[in-house]
Amino acid sequence: VQLQASGGGLVQAGGSLRLSCKVIGTNFRLYDMAWYRQAPGDQRESVASITSSGRTNYTDSVTGRFTISRDNVYRILYLQMNTLKPEDTARYYCNTIRKQYSWGQGTQVTVSS
Repeated sequence: VQLQASGGGLVQAGGSLRLSCKVIGTNFRLYDMAWYRQAPGDQRESVASITSSGRTNYTDSVTGRFTISRDNVYRILYLQMNTLKPEDTARYYCNTIRKQYSWGQGTQVTVSS
């Protein structure tokens, strides 16, 4: 299984980015999925999750600013990030909520103040 995250970049505070994660090699529609992030020196944390049926959940720090979604036809997981803050700076990864697969390279998000 490959998890190919993309869409990161450098953005000013208040800006937006849309992350994508292409999932290759598994029956994507069956899995509850999540976006994770890891800043230097910090533990990797879950920021948003979505069940196979589309129910979503967010960590408090991103609620109201981030939206997770999925396209089961093309096997892509999305994370729309609005009103970005410097504290959102991290490397972002996707995986199942059980973290079943290798993490892949992730995609770097850097928010300048």
